[in-house]
Amino acid sequence: MEGTPAPAGKRLLVLGAGPAQLGLLAAARERDLFVVALDRDPGAPGFRYADRRAIISTEDEPRISRLAEAERIDGVIAPGIDWPVAIAARVAERQGLSHPISGVVAALATSKLKQRERLGEAGVPQPRWQIVNEPNEAAEVPSVVKAPDRQGQKGLSLVKEAGELRGALENAIAESRSGVAIVEELVDGPEVTVNAFSVGGRFVPLTVTDRLTASPPAFGVALAHAWPSEAAGEQAVLVAQAAAEALGITDGPTYTQLRIGPDGPQVIELAARLGGGHDAELAKAALGVDLNGLALAAALGEELALPAPEPKVGGAVVRFLVPPEGELKGIEGLEEAGAQEGVLDVRVYREPGHVFGPFRRGADRAGAILAVGESRDDALARADGAAALIRFQVSDARALV
Repeated sequence: MEGTPAPAGKRLLVLGAGPAQLGLLAAARERDLFVVALDRDPGAPGFRYADRRAIISTEDEPRISRLAEAERIDGVIAPGIDWPVAIAARVAERQGLSHPISGVVAALATSKLKQRERLGEAGVPQPRWQIVNEPNEAAEVPSVVKAPDRQGQKGLSLVKEAGELRGALENAIAESRSGVAIVEELVDGPEVTVNAFSVGGRFVPLTVTDRLTASPPAFGVALAHAWPSEAAGEQAVLVAQAAAEALGITDGPTYTQLRIGPDGPQVIELAARLGGGHDAELAKAALGVDLNGLALAAALGEELALPAPEPKVGGAVVRFLVPPEGELKGIEGLEEAGAQEGVLDVRVYREPGHVFGPFRRGADRAGAILAVGESRDDALARADGAAALIRFQVSDARALV
């Protein structure tokens, strides 16, 4: 499954240069594209793959538009993070560039509220939900409280008891761009992710992975993505496809999170982008599918071919590295970890001087290990074994307060 290689010298604008964009940026460098990357963090690890970098927030649409025009780009892409997906689509439209999704479709995909409404209209299985405007409004518990227009853990809370609801609503409303919160039914069941790619309305499912998560307070934060899924069946793929079709996504990547509840799979949310947890690299290791290459080709308007993916290994895992709290002083054991059987890649995101906080968000990950094995359990064991060899030297977190 390959995208037609883009001609050398084409200019690509990538929104984001953090850990979630590393795979795509590395793939763009391998294809001899001229890469313009932007990020608000001057030390973003993906800048090392860029020909030109800009210190601009991925949410600053006016400056991004001016940069796109000045750089005379041939394509724009926002991998790994939600809100910039809509910005990339609108920038492409204003520049008259080919893009896999329109600004209208991107707006649906990046708003949890609009997405919920559209999925409901199409009859796609999803949790019961309600909009809340004030923190003193009543809602059922247990539930999940979200900001409808934020990604990851911003404004996200698991509410188990009624006494926790007001604080969760205050947090979500404060984080929300629109000043409202969404309260969703807590679906009891494992969480899975369906990574897929669509061309001309044809939805091609790729990896279906289990999201192995931490317990609260890091609710919803994945510690590992494990393939093949033990929790999902064929119905999960069908529901993910129905969600993509309901949102009008006919081209490009989709990343759909579902919970497998007593009544079957339910859509937690869909993103019209590559997954931010090295999902594309996992797809290549597991299935031989160059998902980063496909996304690049789609962003540049190149012709795509979609042969059927075939398993290359029995199991594949992305295992995230969780450091202790404190200021990073150094890292030991990386070479030893990378030399372990089945370990394909060890990535570290942070340089000495970075301060790690409590593990509540993906931003507090220190890196990731990609490992394969004869089975899913074998791949997990290899990834865990490699992670145990890596030692993060940090200062005492209490001394930083």
